[in-house]
Amino acid sequence: MSSITTSDFKNGIFITFKDQPHQIVEFQRVNPGKGSAFVRTRLKSLTTGKVQEFTYKSGESVEELPVETQEMQYLYPEGEDYVFMNNQTFDQVTVKGTLLGDFVKFLKPNDTYQVLVHEEEAVGIRLPKKVRLKVTEATDGARGNTVSGATKTVVVETGAVVTVPLFIKEGEMIAIDPETGSYVERA
Repeated sequence: MSSITTSDFKNGIFITFKDQPHQIVEFQRVNPGKGSAFVRTRLKSLTTGKVQEFTYKSGESVEELPVETQEMQYLYPEGEDYVFMNNQTFDQVTVKGTLLGDFVKFLKPNDTYQVLVHEEEAVGIRLPKKVRLKVTEATDGARGNTVSGATKTVVVETGAVVTVPLFIKEGEMIAIDPETGSYVERA
């Protein structure tokens, strides 16, 4: 592990906080008129998935965790956890559902994802910008309902419910932003 200072903070890096692995979700450098500068952070625990705030003094040192990204194929859910397989070594790792959050609604079996690994243990997943899913259930838009921006809800192949424009029909592929769960475009 290497030691870094608060000037090296970036969103998404992994550090040790209270002897536990955490990811910096958000940080803000504050330089008040009086007193010394400090860095306000939001840290997500990799063991529990909970987010907490902590303030570091400017220039304070912390331990950075070495985390590597591996391409892995999603296989199946196992209780509250999700099993992924490394395509080169065929090793399987389990990612806790708490680390995936709402993204589990968009996990598609046999798709490849970037899994973050620390000391042979999966500590998270790098979310893609868009996920492509097939619409499995959709009602037809009401005739004459052409108000600008009119929407309806559809069910995609993973079971997630998404709000889409009226012109989307059953069987079409759509792109969804996994962070917000919102429709992006036809795929």
